[in-house]
Amino acid sequence: MKKHRTNAFLQLLVLTALGAAVVLTLAWPQLPFARQEEPVEVSVILRQADASLWANARLGMEQAAGQLRAEVRFITPTADNDPGEQARLMRYEAERGADVLVVDPAGRAPADLNTPVVLLDSAGKDAAVSPDNAALGSALAEAALADRPAGEVLLVRTGAGQGVSERAAAAREALEAAGVQVAETTLSPSDDGAQLEAALGGTRAAAVLLFEPSATEAAAAAKEKLDLSPALYGVGSTGPIAAALERGTLAASGVWSDFAAGYLAVEGAVRTARGEDWQPQPLDFFILRGEDIYEPDNQKLLFPVAS
Repeated sequence: MKKHRTNAFLQLLVLTALGAAVVLTLAWPQLPFARQEEPVEVSVILRQADASLWANARLGMEQAAGQLRAEVRFITPTADNDPGEQARLMRYEAERGADVLVVDPAGRAPADLNTPVVLLDSAGKDAAVSPDNAALGSALAEAALADRPAGEVLLVRTGAGQGVSERAAAAREALEAAGVQVAETTLSPSDDGAQLEAALGGTRAAAVLLFEPSATEAAAAAKEKLDLSPALYGVGSTGPIAAALERGTLAASGVWSDFAAGYLAVEGAVRTARGEDWQPQPLDFFILRGEDIYEPDNQKLLFPVAS
């Protein structure tokens, strides 16, 4: 009899434990300390169809998304630097239900957009991830001045966003303050490289300054293709730009961590969507020449690996 009572008691304990486990499993998601915020849906809208320009930034974005519970959707346009198409994409993603947009701006964001926007390379009303664009333009001009160009300096404007315009304006101011003659050319936003080739082939400038990565890549390719003589100074840290620095095709490039920019953009998007105050400091940038690219810190900057 005693053994029977012991077995019955053990069975009761087991059933009680199982019941408690079922109740706890059902109740756990509702407990305040166990709740997790829903993933933030981030739409990243670029201004160029060539997504390879954003390879390093994408690594940073994907790492941030994994660490901060975000779902990132990348959207590339059908045409480069088309403000109208980009505005349509922004409206579509907002209406589709994205919590926040990360945008590399081809123009001004739609004024009637109710979804928060984090901008890359330009100042924005919600948040922005960018180097100090005026300082970057001035530093690029100083790099050209250090090489003492024997003639005028040509500035190539691409009309791609406020940040690029700020760089060009600051470079012009620094060059003119040093007594250098400055010329400018503005490319069509849809230029496939032909206009840039014509501009470089027809200039008598001793140096040419470019203010965004795709134009810097294209100028380096044109210089090698046409065997042009002007010294080129650009911005960006893509693989082709690093190779052009190594070969001496580019005299210098203003670089910053695209990986960090991508990470911070998604971090800012998540915090903005969750109603948190957030505004990063301007990204650090450096003027690199060919002899600088093999330094360990610069290797990490040019060729980041997500951890």
